[in-house]
Amino acid sequence: MHPRSRLKRPVYVYKRRSLDGDLKGSRKGGHSKPSFKSFLKGHRKKLIYLLIIFVIFLALVPPATYLYFAKDLRDKDSIMNRGKTGLTLMDRSGKVFYTFYQPKSISYVSLEDIPKTAQVAVVATEDKNFYTNGGFSIRGIMRAFFVDIFAGKLVEGGSTITQELAKNAFLSQSKNILRKYQELVLAAELNRRFSKQDILEMYLNSVYFGEGAFGIENASQAYFGKPAKDLDLAQSAILIGILPAPSAYSPLSNPPDKAIIRQKIVLTEMVQDGYITQDQADAAENETLQYNPNKTQTTKFTAPHFATYVRDQLIKQYGEERVIRDGFEVTTTLDRNLQQFAQNSVKTQVTRLKYNHASNGAAVAIDPKNGQILAMVGSYDWDDPSYGQTNMAVAPRQPGSSFKPIIYGRALEDKQITAATVLQDVATTFDGGYKPLDYDKRFRGDVTVRRALSNSLNIPAVEVMQKVGDPNGLDQARKMGITTLSNTTNYGLSLVLGTGEVPLLQMTDAYATFADEGTYHPTISILSIKDKDSQTVSAPTNWVTAVLSFFNPQTWFTSVGSNGATEAMSKEAAFIISSILSDNNARAEEFGSAMTINRPAAVKTGTTEDFRDALTIGYTPSLVVGVWVGNNDNTPMDDVAGSLGAAPIWRNIMEFQLMGTPIEHFDIPSFIVNETVCPTETYKSYTEYFIDGTQPDSCGQPTSYPTFTPEPTNDAGTPTSQPTLTPTALQQLPTATPFATPTTPAVPTLVFPTAKIP
Repeated sequence: MHPRSRLKRPVYVYKRRSLDGDLKGSRKGGHSKPSFKSFLKGHRKKLIYLLIIFVIFLALVPPATYLYFAKDLRDKDSIMNRGKTGLTLMDRSGKVFYTFYQPKSISYVSLEDIPKTAQVAVVATEDKNFYTNGGFSIRGIMRAFFVDIFAGKLVEGGSTITQELAKNAFLSQSKNILRKYQELVLAAELNRRFSKQDILEMYLNSVYFGEGAFGIENASQAYFGKPAKDLDLAQSAILIGILPAPSAYSPLSNPPDKAIIRQKIVLTEMVQDGYITQDQADAAENETLQYNPNKTQTTKFTAPHFATYVRDQLIKQYGEERVIRDGFEVTTTLDRNLQQFAQNSVKTQVTRLKYNHASNGAAVAIDPKNGQILAMVGSYDWDDPSYGQTNMAVAPRQPGSSFKPIIYGRALEDKQITAATVLQDVATTFDGGYKPLDYDKRFRGDVTVRRALSNSLNIPAVEVMQKVGDPNGLDQARKMGITTLSNTTNYGLSLVLGTGEVPLLQMTDAYATFADEGTYHPTISILSIKDKDSQTVSAPTNWVTAVLSFFNPQTWFTSVGSNGATEAMSKEAAFIISSILSDNNARAEEFGSAMTINRPAAVKTGTTEDFRDALTIGYTPSLVVGVWVGNNDNTPMDDVAGSLGAAPIWRNIMEFQLMGTPIEHFDIPSFIVNETVCPTETYKSYTEYFIDGTQPDSCGQPTSYPTFTPEPTNDAGTPTSQPTLTPTALQQLPTATPFATPTTPAVPTLVFPTAKIP
């Protein structure tokens, strides 16, 4: 036996737990755990190689950085004029449709024309050792390092004024180790080449103050409508105070109280450093500030609500200064032709409905296969001074009956119902004394799930909600991307009728889950981002992770616009919902042909109490469109239901976008079967789709369903006759074929119902 073969790894044997709760153990083999010293000894070569690579990296970055930027370090003009700013948005074909803060020129002023109060304020708050450091501060860097380590992310950079100038003039605003090292190199070179006065002058003329204003002259004009040389102490302190987070502290875009708090911090620092007296600080704090009423406006082109939505996403992820200073050029998911048609459709319909006291509308179109937003109309007219710039596509509103398919889908998923389950549309008192009524206040007696959902009957829907339960209903909504419903709110049985508030965008994306066979795709609006140097922009992860992955830079980033799809519902349950919602004959009882288009399409309306909201959401396998009509202030409309107010817009958008495309059907999953449903007193024998295992046995009674004891009703509450409409278009067919043969697509025209004239 080889001598080393006797060496074994330590084996731990744990004894019983002692009275004080400690585990008493011993080791066999007589070997201790590997020490850190032995670890270093075993990996000595690897560590030496890594150290050599790191030293080479440290040695090469400074000369490479200097050579790359040398031509721009010659004088102040070359530093200040380097690169463009602004945000450019392009549609999915690469054509520009909206710009923010572009082009933006910097109004340069000399240090003599910048008030002394502003100069000392920025030194007191941003870099107390500015006049004595060598361009960077080791103490500041170490302090920031430990702050960031404990925070688990980069929250403090430890940068001096010179470093900030180097970053603003030469580097991107991304946060990674290489950029930070380059920043130190450039700061040291700037400090060597220029005086402190020149550096301070360049910094105050290039730093971002928010509201699209770069430099103190632009900022003074934007916030106070005056030249920078006329700023007093109070105004200077405001401008310097908002520098750490201009978008959060700007008194033009936020409550002025935030800027006032920042002003007080700046004044306090100036007093402590001896630049001003306490009396001067008090006088500045007590000064009543008058802000410039002519706030900087964006340049308006196509799709302003979508553009603002994308801009806000970018600012949230990257920060406003980086987005603008790095000159982001963003390719979005927008289909410009569809957007323009949708805007015209919404405006035309809302104009027709103004005599019905409907003043606004919104529409969203999504590709259900990937969650890409193809169009977003936030209001009927962006230029409406009252509420045109409020994006109603992302404002939470009650979705009404459009919420029902989510609950029905969960009940199908959990095999609590089938499409042939018989529900009771009778006067019923549910738990807690809840007594819902149908839209027309009629009672139809026994109804199948297909008939109940396709005709949007309320009482049967509440019966299904009682089977599903509030927690499971909320869980299903969250799986389908709805985030605005509170976990702590007891919505109760009325949840199925859409009493919880959900934005149109999220409701439309939830329907996209049905369209893509139960797969949920989070909505995305951005396909790619490039900076002013045509470099692809990626989103950095937590910087601690970046440190650990230093020698594998690919792990520093996650792809922009990544869209993690998840299974929110089985293909079978999603298919049955699509089958019911696309059954034109089944919904004809209540809706006629109001929602029928030139091809198979699943569609559902929603109308809230007192006609405060009217919705229509529908889809094919390749397109989902949601439409809302109502009033921003939640006042009732005059008899405008979803089928009257929103459906015409939905129908025209769908037909426009699908014109000339192949007709699609909803694929039948492998575990869907069609079986004959036995005749009853109400219904003739017909075939229906079932999830395999839930179908009835050879025309026997379907699965046993719980029933509800109806309330006694008087003659006035009893239907005059038993409805005889067959529940589906499939009843006389030997096999289930839920889709009628569509007509050849024609060029859609805007067709709207006649509004009621007072």
